[in-house]
Parts: sequence; C-alpha cells; structure tokens
Amino acid sequence: MVGFTLKTEIEQKIGNTPLLELPNFSTNTVKLFAKLEWHNPFGSVKDRAAYWMIKDAEKRGLIHKNKSIIIEPTSGNTGIALTGIASKMGYKVEIVIPEKVSEETKKILKALGAAIHETSDDLCPRVGAGTDQSIALAKAIATPRPDIYYMPNQYENDANFLAHYESTGPEIWKQTNGSVTHFLTGCGTGGTITGTGSFLKEKNPRIQIIAVQAQKNHLLQGLRNFEESSMPDLFKRREQVIDEWFTATNEESFNMVKELSDKENIMVGPSSGSVMAAMMRQRNKIDRGTIVGIFADDGRKFKSLYLQQNVFAEEQYEKNMLKAMHLSDLSY
Repeated sequence: MVGFTLKTEIEQKIGNTPLLELPNFSTNTVKLFAKLEWHNPFGSVKDRAAYWMIKDAEKRGLIHKNKSIIIEPTSGNTGIALTGIASKMGYKVEIVIPEKVSEETKKILKALGAAIHETSDDLCPRVGAGTDQSIALAKAIATPRPDIYYMPNQYENDANFLAHYESTGPEIWKQTNGSVTHFLTGCGTGGTITGTGSFLKEKNPRIQIIAVQAQKNHLLQGLRNFEESSMPDLFKRREQVIDEWFTATNEESFNMVKELSDKENIMVGPSSGSVMAAMMRQRNKIDRGTIVGIFADDGRKFKSLYLQQNVFAEEQYEKNMLKAMHLSDLSY
C-alpha cells in the first residue's frame, strides 16, 4: 500500500489469524476451535513474540539499524520469526539452534539469511545448569560485545508475554464472542499461555487455562517437559494463571497429526498434535463448552520427522500436503 513503511506492512501481517472450528471433533454441546498461527507471515505463533521483542528493544534504544546483530537460542520457530522480521527491519541475525531440529527448519533459517550456530542440545533448549548449551553459547557470543550483539532472550523477556496479552488473547475473545470456556496451548517459554491466559482470565475468571507439556525425551519441537527442564523465568512470574496441566506423548501427538489430516484436511506441526490430544481429553470431560487451542505451526517443516517416525509414508505426506486446506502463503 502506497505510503506505508516496510515496518508497518510487517505489523499489519502479524496476528489476526483465523479461528477454525473442527466439526469432525466437535459435538452438539462442545465446540472445538483451532487458532491457525501459521497464517502469520513467517509461519508460526512466534512471529508475535519476535515482533514485540524487536519493537521493545528499539523503543529502549538497545538496537540500532544496520549496526546491531540480534542473536537468540531457539528450537526453530522463534529463530525463523526473528530472522525474517528483523532482517526486513535492518538487522542481522544469528541463531543458536540444537542440531536435532528438523532439516527443513535449518534450511529456512539459512534461506532467510541467518548465521547458524548448532549445539548438540535437546530438541528444545533446556533452562538449567549443565544442560543449557544453546542458551549458554548465545550468551557467550553476545556478552563480550554488547555494543553489537543483542539477545532478546525469549525465556525472560516480558515483551513475549505482552505479545499475547495484547494480541492473541483479544483476538480469541472477539472471535468467540466471549464464549470461550477452555484455552489450551503448548508450553515452551510460557509467553503464549501466560499472555493469552491472563487476558482471558481478566475477561472471565471462569475460563480454564490448560498448559500442554511434552513427555520426557520427546520429539515435539517447540514444547518442553518441566520435569526434565526448568521452567523459564518468564513462565514462573505468571505460572498461577494455569488451571490444569496435560502431558502429551510422542505417540498420541503424532496420531493426532494424522487424524487431523484425515478428518479435517489440515496438516499441522507436532506440537499442534499435542494440543489437539489435550483438547480431545478436555472435550470428553465436560458436558458443554467452547474449547480453543493454539495450532502453532503447520506440517511443512516436518516432512523428515514425519517420515522418520512413520507418521506418513512419503507419498502419503505429499498427497496430504496437496489436499491440505487452510495453508497460508509464507514470506519465505
């Protein structure tokens, strides 16, 4: 649109993602809805946090265009979002990523122009002494050069929380006309669930906020298990917003990925399969309600993982992607 800056164009594209009813999983009295976060420009819920963190750093004078380098440890989506958004806003980006992250994710990061540092950490970086290789390496690179490097640190940065308090929560409230009774999302940094949950609780304290974590030794990129991984400080500050926890297994998460493809013609990432498994568990516990779950990303980055875990055969994966509905046009 003539007259708008590049930043404004990016801002206009982030958020306002579709809320899709899942009719083949809903009942007459319990409705299930998925918030399709891959409709953000760089393909995931993390676009929100990345943009809010960059804008916050600009406002506080912590970064400067064509000079600052943004560095961040991530299991994938935050890195993609930061690289895509920051590079368009005039910043270089370096990403510290566990080597087990999908090859598709690494290719996207490189295509967007990120310099990548790999560690032999778990799929999702842990927060804890002796286990946090990705975060430790990012800090080791950034700390000696504060004049050049800036680490947003999604695990502690309140802008991560505010992204969802100011956008995701209000969107869900508006899209459901205030009828939402249960909100579920997968947990990593805690920004999505605490930000969205805090807003919804202010609107209606009876809304149930349900956190989805992964099993131990999981393959669910973007999620954590808080028995083997310490809870990030960002999460700890507002943990009280959580009403209930659900622990998703690899098996049930991958099964729900396949079932969503078969029944609803949507291809989701593994963490969305975890959320869907939790939504079904909740559906079976209540007589009436409106359940909303965050589907953080779609299945385009996970072909190699799905083939390796026998979720789909290659021909089936390609066929399902071709018929998949509700996929978005991405900015990479």
